[in-house]
Amino acid sequence: MSGQTTEPATEEPEPTPLPHPADGVPEVSVTRTQIGAAADLLAAGRGPFAVDAERASGFRYSNRAYLIQIRRAGAGTVLIDPVGAGEDPAALLRPVAEVLDDDEWILHAADQDLACLAEVGMWPKALYDTELAGRLAGFDRVNLAAMVQRLLGLGLAKGHGAADWSKRPLPPEWLNYAALDVEVLIELRQAVAEVLAQQGKTDWAAQEFNHLRVTDFTTSTRRDRWRRTSGLHKVRDRRGLAAVRELWTVRDRIAARRDIAPGRVLPDSAIIAAAVANPTTVDELLALPVFGGPKQRRSAATWLAALAAARDNPEPPEAGEPYSGPPPPSRWSRRKPEAAARLEAARAALSEVSEQVNVPTENLLTPDLVRRLCWDWKPPTSDTAVVIEEFLVGGGARPWQRELTVHALARALGAAVG
Repeated sequence: MSGQTTEPATEEPEPTPLPHPADGVPEVSVTRTQIGAAADLLAAGRGPFAVDAERASGFRYSNRAYLIQIRRAGAGTVLIDPVGAGEDPAALLRPVAEVLDDDEWILHAADQDLACLAEVGMWPKALYDTELAGRLAGFDRVNLAAMVQRLLGLGLAKGHGAADWSKRPLPPEWLNYAALDVEVLIELRQAVAEVLAQQGKTDWAAQEFNHLRVTDFTTSTRRDRWRRTSGLHKVRDRRGLAAVRELWTVRDRIAARRDIAPGRVLPDSAIIAAAVANPTTVDELLALPVFGGPKQRRSAATWLAALAAARDNPEPPEAGEPYSGPPPPSRWSRRKPEAAARLEAARAALSEVSEQVNVPTENLLTPDLVRRLCWDWKPPTSDTAVVIEEFLVGGGARPWQRELTVHALARALGAAVG
């Protein structure tokens, strides 16, 4: 079986600090003329593109890119502001997008950036994700700084990834951080690719990168997003859940209209407090934490109207989230003990494969796919392995994953009770 090479335990030397880009921090391209010049510079380079984007998560409702960093051998680094000119970002960045079609993109944790890059008309024809490569290589830490230190012996300056990148002008130290994010990404791709080649996992990585490239990151798969409200477990009845849902929905509408992170409109803690207390007057509402502040005082009528709508709703939500798949595994032993036994056996089998090939179990197969297999499983009249193979194909499992897991799962499900 390929990919069974494990890493020897080695003590990492102290990294060489990399506080600044070797060629300095480039000027930010904002206008149509500047972005056109950046595109020309990149076109004169050679080989793949190191790409990164900065968003304003925690500050803005949208997931848009507020800065895009691109580096290419022979061209250096360009920093592009897609919003500063006040024009349509996709039209503004079209010259850059056309150049990026020439070769592979290298990103670290591509799933975080592909959606916001797609918003501005950019999508890779070929992709290499260094974080995902690190997972397949069995690295215990796969953040950019850790992998750069491990494979290149360099220490990146501490970052500003959680900063408000919608701020203008962007501070010099933020731009320095942004440029460093792509400074050594090309070299990192080469180094981790060599590790994967030594482990016999190059083809596995290629399959994963292609799957990632064709995945749609722009749509949410969760229907009841309000159920992610922090502290929801404190709400004990359906009336309270209706209040959470209504307050969350009103808050989301306001946040989207103003392009502000929902938590900055009204914190989750305030939503839960109001749902539990169920105030019916302004004084009762303002007595609750957060609502007594000046900003929430001005919005008191809005929140009271949401609470009143929740009380009047004839169909409050159920305590459990509606689902099309299996329930949470914690409930299996009571509801379907034979499925719980199958899941335990399947997890043990996948854990054994994971240790053999030094790949995390969640990268062998998604936990949701394994749960669905075990919950719905019925002993087949035909070849068990063939049935499992067909199920995994339908669930999007890649060939390398099926090669490693089908027979292990067949043995596990065959031996499990029920």
